[in-house]
Amino acid sequence: MSQPQAMIIDVVADVVCPWCYLGWRRLKSAIALRPDLKAQLIWRPYQLDPTLPEDGVDRKAYMAQKFKDPEKLKAVHTALVEGGAEEGIVFNFEAIALSPNTNAAHRLIRWALTAGVQDHVVEALFKAYFEQGLDIGDPIVLGDIAEAAGMERLVVLQLLSEGADKEAVAREHAMAVQGGVTGVPFAIFAGKVAVVGAESPERIAQAIDQALAA
Repeated sequence: MSQPQAMIIDVVADVVCPWCYLGWRRLKSAIALRPDLKAQLIWRPYQLDPTLPEDGVDRKAYMAQKFKDPEKLKAVHTALVEGGAEEGIVFNFEAIALSPNTNAAHRLIRWALTAGVQDHVVEALFKAYFEQGLDIGDPIVLGDIAEAAGMERLVVLQLLSEGADKEAVAREHAMAVQGGVTGVPFAIFAGKVAVVGAESPERIAQAIDQALAA
């Protein structure tokens, strides 16, 4: 029997980026295509807009500013809904009231990695935001997600209120930008091969093969 091959996959992404949700699921589908691979996903924070206030802003107004043509936004949403359906994602853009600052959510993911529940927390954050329309900038929502993943709710709420690791997340985001990351999701396989965007599982599996061969 062949030994499973281990690989670290760094995923530079943001939890309010719908393409990142799609890319995250497709990455998992790609890993499933390589049953001999023992992959460890490590989330690397990237903020689409680090300037947003902690309380967030009205999403409809914010998106109207970003997409001057409403038809273009509609087309993007349609493409995401179709792509999401293939990966078991039910995008519900109408339910989203706020565009939050994601620094706090990234901090929770950081602590979740240490607790061994990063995957659970990332999935829950994406689902909360894109499928349930919850405010993932709200410490109470983050506390609920942490608790459901088996983390200590009160500890998480205290860390959030103290601003623990706030600067660390900002630094990691700055490093990604300095490193040339302009679009997310951005996945790096074994530090050797990168895939930008929510590529198909088959294309991602090819990148895994390339990285193993290198």
